Amino acid sequence: MTDNNQGCKITLYWLEQSRSHRILWLLEELQLQYELKTFKRRADKLAPKELKEVHPLGKSPIVTIEAPGASEPLVLAESGAIVEYLVDHFGKTKPTLVPERYVAGREGQVGGETEEWMRYRYFMHYVEGSLMPFLVMTLVNDTIRNSPPFFVRPITSIVASQVESNFLTRNVEGNLEFLEERLKTAPDGGPFICGKNLTAADILLSFPVIAAGGRVLKDKKQRDKYPLLAAYAQRLEGEDGYKAAVKKIEQIEGKFSASM
Repeated sequence: MTDNNQGCKITLYWLEQSRSHRILWLLEELQLQYELKTFKRRADKLAPKELKEVHPLGKSPIVTIEAPGASEPLVLAESGAIVEYLVDHFGKTKPTLVPERYVAGREGQVGGETEEWMRYRYFMHYVEGSLMPFLVMTLVNDTIRNSPPFFVRPITSIVASQVESNFLTRNVEGNLEFLEERLKTAPDGGPFICGKNLTAADILLSFPVIAAGGRVLKDKKQRDKYPLLAAYAQRLEGEDGYKAAVKKIEQIEGKFSASM
């Protein structure tokens, strides 16, 4: 175990086609030693019941940390909370994952924060609070459209199409337009969402952005409409930490899919 771990044993409970891959990337980015336990989804696409033995909600990602002197392991759930905890305690190996908070000479002052840090704080909450719900609803809507018996599908298809046209499409496109604009105006010209450096916010954004790249941005017309976002998705997939995380899964599972 390396000194980076501070004597802690870290375990990641990873589920296929889930948000958990971002945590695996972060562990690689922080150069931490960890145990990886992988799980497959059930036939109904839900997480297996074994995860409830680790956390009551039975969702992924889950991280446990056995710290020296602790009577029992920490159990961390929710992607944003996990990311914040890991960078708080193990971030010295990659300090640029969290931007400098204050402008020099304005430390501790209201409004003294850097643009990079304000973006970082915002996107750490935006990913799950604003973006992911619409992408998940899109996935559910597609299931409603395609899953029922064939003699019911004409009805469910009409309902799904109405939900899509009246609600989902404009909200998904609104978020894509927003991300395109944020990339265009990133500090120092980007190329990441908070500026020139990869941050933990980029890692959190990677799952929906890359998943959207596979679903929405695969069409050339859409790529031309959101060129910076399409390039951003490719840039994230090209990061060494991301590729190391993919390789780790391929070694265990034989393949990796970034789709939802």
